[in-house]
Amino acid sequence: MADSIKNLILIASGKGGVGKSTVAANLALALAKDGSKVGLLDADVYGPSVPTMFGPAQPQPAGDGKRLAAIERHGIKVMSIGYLVDPNTAMIWRGPMLSGAVTQFVEDVEWGEIDYLIFDLPPGTGDIQLTLAQKFKVTGAVLVTTPQTVALSDVIRAKAMFDKVHIHTLGLVENMSYFVCDKCQERHEIFSYGGGEQAANDLEVPFLGRIPLETVVREAGDTGMPVLLKEPTSQSAKAFIDIAAALKVKVDLLYADAQVKNRRQSALKIITT
Repeated sequence: MADSIKNLILIASGKGGVGKSTVAANLALALAKDGSKVGLLDADVYGPSVPTMFGPAQPQPAGDGKRLAAIERHGIKVMSIGYLVDPNTAMIWRGPMLSGAVTQFVEDVEWGEIDYLIFDLPPGTGDIQLTLAQKFKVTGAVLVTTPQTVALSDVIRAKAMFDKVHIHTLGLVENMSYFVCDKCQERHEIFSYGGGEQAANDLEVPFLGRIPLETVVREAGDTGMPVLLKEPTSQSAKAFIDIAAALKVKVDLLYADAQVKNRRQSALKIITT
């Protein structure tokens, strides 16, 4: 991974349809709103979402003429395969091609100095996830689920995959957690309640927060301006800001723990020599 990228954060899910890309996009924006320098890399080659959520663009060569410059949108830098191929073209690629593309997105795009590169992974536990674990120093992963039992069982498998490749799970986010009626203001748990938090407890990972089910989230994402920017006072926008703050705390704790461990190892080495 380029030295200019301080943290590579994977946003993952065991299955599709849980709103992982929406979480990745708004989480990136929330981190930037808090003052961090942020990049968002859309690694879902078969179903890229960034061009829809951030608007169309034409990538340009970087200053050295050998790489592409990341596209700047709403204060963050973004890149996606959707910017490089015709949207009507089917990406019929095997695993090695997918892995090669992901590697190039990290190494051959000029990201500049950034604090967080948010990686929007494809669903599942396939080649791209393994490539990242083998080739780059990954800070950690955030798991996205919904309260439904079928989604929760898949996120458990995703956590098991990260454990096997030694990637730390920073926490779990429950998306589409509840719906608040515009007219009566009553809260409705459409997809059950508390499943995400219970899964986090069972997996022994931090529960980072809940994101409500709001029409404005879909509307905003479809118009090229995610909900955090288009409706900053919405419940969803506030939830993303809180989750970003919780994520930063978890990353800081990782570094603090690593420093303590290094000091202990250094002290032990002095004692035994």
